[in-house]
Amino acid sequence: MDVELKAINKNFGKVKAVNDLSLEIKQGEFLVLLGPSGCGKTTALRMIAGLETIEHGELFIDGQLMNDVLPKYRDVAMVFQSYALYPHMTVEENVGYPLKMRKIKGQEKTDSILQACRQVQIQDLLHRYPKQLSGGQRQRVALARALVRRPKVFLMDEPLSNLDAKLRGQMRAELKHLQHELGITTIYVTHDQIEAMTLASRVAIMNEGTLQQIDSPKNIYNNPKNLFVASFIGSPSMNFINGNLDGGKFISEGLELSYSSEAKQNVILGIRPEDMKVVDNGDFHFEASLYSIELTGDQTIVTLKVGSDLITLREDKDYENELNTMVKIKLNPENIFLFDSNSGERIFNNSNLK
Repeated sequence: MDVELKAINKNFGKVKAVNDLSLEIKQGEFLVLLGPSGCGKTTALRMIAGLETIEHGELFIDGQLMNDVLPKYRDVAMVFQSYALYPHMTVEENVGYPLKMRKIKGQEKTDSILQACRQVQIQDLLHRYPKQLSGGQRQRVALARALVRRPKVFLMDEPLSNLDAKLRGQMRAELKHLQHELGITTIYVTHDQIEAMTLASRVAIMNEGTLQQIDSPKNIYNNPKNLFVASFIGSPSMNFINGNLDGGKFISEGLELSYSSEAKQNVILGIRPEDMKVVDNGDFHFEASLYSIELTGDQTIVTLKVGSDLITLREDKDYENELNTMVKIKLNPENIFLFDSNSGERIFNNSNLK
């Protein structure tokens, strides 16, 4: 079902938790609300669920206004970070609880529970209690309990954050496959950019209650709208160098690049680690001191010192060099960004690195 938020607002005292948030989520879409803690993403999700009131604005699900509709009549299923399982109930009883509340009994109830459990591969755990399950198994039970309802919309609030890294990776793949197979509209909240980039059809990035950018993961990564989005997406994060544009050059402490542009003060140059490389000879854009080298397994993270700034780039796993060595750095001119340091907005112009 389609979900539409029209300029919804929520305040807690003097704090604006959600500020004029407008979104259109299409049928079958997997939308991820991404942002740091306190940005308003969970509050927005709870307003969709009916667990928080909407102070201003409108919420539509399947074209129907939902502002004053009770949560149980919205036909949405929410999966929480804490699993929220009943400890005194078996897996079968936990998964079947929504059906019990709807007074569904007999073979229909049994078949629905088994089908939901099979979809998340816990059909062999029906008679266990939550205390007998691992974290991953508990999360699957919570998912099965949501699945058994066959809701119009799935709402997921950081459901994988309590799992270890390996299991989180497995569950991401299973969640994405499951959502694709079921085709149920899903709104997923996380502060983890990896989850957002791997799961989402589209990502909506929030900060301080305000929507910063909404687009496909690829477009957000390649074309960040502002400094916040550019810094939040990417690991290692984008490198930023403060400087000025003057006389056809970008000038900063320890760095000077020929740059065709109008003069402008207080500019931030941004470039991602993969768009820089160490070269032995030939064309290069600047020199920097080698500050540290970190082998991560499949790649080497190289940290450089430019003036008083530290920037990082990626090299292959076999890269080696002596610390404090001066190295030559070549940039990818097509992937350099300029931001206004006062507003944080990206500067869209015809500037080109020479």
